[in-house]
Amino acid sequence: MNSTTNIVTVHALSHEGRGIAKVEDKTVFIEGALPGETVTFVYQKRRRRYDEAKVIDVLTPSKDRVTPPCPHFMLCGGCSLQHLDPAAQIAFKQNVVLEQLQHFGGVIPETILPPVMGPTIGYRRRARLGVKYVVKKEKILVGFREKRSGLLADINQCEVLHPSVGKLILALKQLISELDAYSTIPQIEVAIGDKNTALVFRHLETLSKKDLHSLIAFGETHNIFIYLQPEGPDSVHRVSPAHATPLSYLLPEFTLEFIFQPINFTQVNAEMNQKMVSTVVDLLNLQPTDRVLDLFCGLGNFTLPMATRAAKVVGVEGSALAVQSAQQNAQHNKISNVEFYEENLQKSTFETLWVHQSYDKVLLDPPRTGAIEVIPFIASLGVKRMVYVSCNPATLARDVGELVKNHGFRLESVGVLDMFPHTTHIESIAVLYG
Repeated sequence: MNSTTNIVTVHALSHEGRGIAKVEDKTVFIEGALPGETVTFVYQKRRRRYDEAKVIDVLTPSKDRVTPPCPHFMLCGGCSLQHLDPAAQIAFKQNVVLEQLQHFGGVIPETILPPVMGPTIGYRRRARLGVKYVVKKEKILVGFREKRSGLLADINQCEVLHPSVGKLILALKQLISELDAYSTIPQIEVAIGDKNTALVFRHLETLSKKDLHSLIAFGETHNIFIYLQPEGPDSVHRVSPAHATPLSYLLPEFTLEFIFQPINFTQVNAEMNQKMVSTVVDLLNLQPTDRVLDLFCGLGNFTLPMATRAAKVVGVEGSALAVQSAQQNAQHNKISNVEFYEENLQKSTFETLWVHQSYDKVLLDPPRTGAIEVIPFIASLGVKRMVYVSCNPATLARDVGELVKNHGFRLESVGVLDMFPHTTHIESIAVLYG
């Protein structure tokens, strides 16, 4: 690729966090550039309809530009917005949600909720770190992929990961480089509770006694639970410490403790999760007589808090493991006014007993694919209030548009939850009423 530098003024920010500019009527996406900036750049990829480039120098910086907190920001693909002020990140995400609602759903909220914000550094409690021995460099890499690349970034720290792991990247590289199985460990799963940190080492060959001893010693040194995964997710098992309290997190407002396994889905940002749950419960305006349906309930992260305010809550989830965890957490917290059902909610018809009950309010918290399949059923319930928590503005917009245009709901309010600072991932919340 031609390394000649070019000068341009950036006019917008893409949904992936790249600056957008026009050069001879052709769109150029520029990594590291912000709207309003004049920058020099070099092309990285030329395509028929658009080009890709990266910043070389910022000649006129945006008022929203800040110094990235991580020295690896321009290389590592784990973050894409560290150069943008956190308040501006929120404004950008809010605009994306509103644009998607209009574009895909044809709807406009009556009001915009104030953004819910939390820590921007050291917040991430879940991650999948890639591991690779690079023959040409004769070294182990541990971390995330490079920006716009399948290659692992060569990093020594991570500022968004919880410090119990983010400050240990260099130590993990050293650990794996000394293992017999240094070339057959492809990833490390990170799962962190309020009191303990767990690392799950995926390994493609049986570990030697020496390697096992090294992993256990590393865990003891750094106060980390060590798990192994020789095959699929069901093979995950703890090897150190032999006896330990399980991973857990608290929701203090509701006096609840959630116990989870490293392979359970939990929110990446614990402080934001507490705020999100409180926000959802407030927005549902729960009454002591309410019967609530919680769809895509996971391990009961919303179900159990809602049960402390309502008469009954029914949680439905497609994962058998999550349903089992939800039931165990209900017992652990002595919550008896809940029921959990395993059901694939991405089918068009539903078969278990939860379908035949009556409900006053509904909570939706689907995966990125959204909840389009369950909307006709929700519409048939005649509920007066619904809250939809989304990690994908496009499917939120599609589903809300369907509820509003074809099923008589009104979109009361929409807001953003800053669950993933410094990234373009957007967590949002919508309130609808019938």
